[in-house]
Amino acid sequence: MQHDPFVTLLLIVALAAAVPLVLRRFRRLSLPVVVGEILAGIVIGRSGFDLVEPSAILAFLAEFGFVVLMFLSGLEVDFNLLFGRGLAKGGTKRGLGPLALALILYVGTVGLALLAGALLRGFGGVESALLMGLMLSTASLGIVVPILKERDLLGSRYGQVLLVAASLGDFATLLLLTFVIALRSQGLTLDLLLVPVLLVIFFIVARLARRASRNRLLQRMLDELSSATAQLRVRGAFALLVGWVVLAEALGVELILGAFLAGAIAGMVAEHNGEEMREKLDAIGFGFFIPIFFIMVGVEFNLQALLGSTEALLLVPLLITVALAVKIVPALFLRTQFSWRQTLAAGVLLSARLSLIIAVASVVLELGLISDAMNSAIILLAVLTATFAPLAFNRILPPSEEDRRRGIVLVGQDQLTEFLAERLVDGDESVVVLCPDASRVDALRSMGVRIICGENGLEEVLAEAGGDKARCLVDLTSTHAETLEVCRLARQRFRIPLVVSRISDVGLLPELRALGVKVVQPALATAMALEGAIRYPTTFEVLMHRTEDVEVGEGVVSNPALVGRALKQVRLPGDVLIISLQRDSTVTVPHGETVLREGDRLGLLGSPEAVELALSMLGK
Repeated sequence: MQHDPFVTLLLIVALAAAVPLVLRRFRRLSLPVVVGEILAGIVIGRSGFDLVEPSAILAFLAEFGFVVLMFLSGLEVDFNLLFGRGLAKGGTKRGLGPLALALILYVGTVGLALLAGALLRGFGGVESALLMGLMLSTASLGIVVPILKERDLLGSRYGQVLLVAASLGDFATLLLLTFVIALRSQGLTLDLLLVPVLLVIFFIVARLARRASRNRLLQRMLDELSSATAQLRVRGAFALLVGWVVLAEALGVELILGAFLAGAIAGMVAEHNGEEMREKLDAIGFGFFIPIFFIMVGVEFNLQALLGSTEALLLVPLLITVALAVKIVPALFLRTQFSWRQTLAAGVLLSARLSLIIAVASVVLELGLISDAMNSAIILLAVLTATFAPLAFNRILPPSEEDRRRGIVLVGQDQLTEFLAERLVDGDESVVVLCPDASRVDALRSMGVRIICGENGLEEVLAEAGGDKARCLVDLTSTHAETLEVCRLARQRFRIPLVVSRISDVGLLPELRALGVKVVQPALATAMALEGAIRYPTTFEVLMHRTEDVEVGEGVVSNPALVGRALKQVRLPGDVLIISLQRDSTVTVPHGETVLREGDRLGLLGSPEAVELALSMLGK
């Protein structure tokens, strides 16, 4: 029977492949894939048909999937946000920054969660109120980040607060949990000092690795050896992962923390040019190892333990109630900064738990610090909140206001302003120019461009220009102070989704990028334009001198009929060609096998009528 482990593995990987296909048939339920994997595991596990035969191979693969999951969770943490660097400043009259707000939420959450842990201990199944409270304090970056990204909220002050709060819920809570687990399992010994030793090693290695990542010679070598069969970046990431897991075990620290810190180091090193590496790691992790972990979580789910006693059945609604309360009640403090809708939506979204709480619960169960019934209740809590939170967030805070935004605002006055306005006015959006001197822009008025030359403050002038309804603002001012003021008001006060700024001094880059501003440097743009004219003269001519017969357009894929289909299966109208695809922050030239995802931004080229039909088709 030596092949039995592989037969079981075949069943699990077949289920892992089937889950996304099944969920696609029921996409209106908006179930996360990992929830589907847990449910699939329950069906074939000891609470279902009991088809899984335990084996050492399967146990190792599930544990390694758990390690990879923690590594990818660490990869998501933005330490620039977590430690206050790169946060947007100001922007409100009651100016608490995102880090301060997130800290208030986290302290409130931990305090309430500890009280909830004491309450749950009284119901049984929990040996440590402190440990239970910390588990309830966890968040789920894996749910918060995609939702904020999908709604284009990551660059806003509101989005930054939620992102930092979720990062604290993962990182700080994991540190505290590691310390408490070590204390419970080993007692008050000198070995506890090894946890801060691991953190000191982490900061030293992170600093050295970040310095090495700025070495151009090293980066060039990595680029040369990161394709085809070499894949040096991916190999290095896995070497880092396993190295930190081994180090954590050698120091007697939970491997959760070692894997998480390894991911954090990889994220800091790859923050500027690591999109491709992240995609490859996601593909390996979520394509094979992590599904095995979540399916095995479902396999081990003990439904009988929940149904076996009245106390266990009462435990589930109580656990869900306190898990929501410890997040939503502290979030009410956000009402001092945001609207009621934003406040309630924040509390609901932060109440989502999934990867971390399940992973920690499996460790705590092995140590005998929670009962089997409590572990099953925690898994059920994760499944329900991961499903409910994103749906409730979008229902409480609908995206309709963002969808209705139209119009382009240009701020500044020079020849480029006039040239850009002339090119934009032919579109289907209104163009407004803010400038100090109306006498120099008579030519723009004749083209139908609205000119505002108010003497009031910038905020009042932007309000008059319709900043609260504009889709895009282009900053063409000439001084540092003007540029920062315009961009901060546009992003934080008027929440304009797309802000583009022309700068000549790279010293402004960090602040503008932290605000979510797209930056254009004239020297670089000129060099790229010259290169385009030399290498691709025909395409350059089309883009520079658009005629009535050729139109360039850009649209976002939101039509459910197109999501999940390869480009070769999509029939676009007329002569339309897809010339580019932007997914998250990565821009590629797609091919026939490229599979469309919701939110993909496509660049189109063709006749004006066909491009217009294609844009309509993308958004049906």
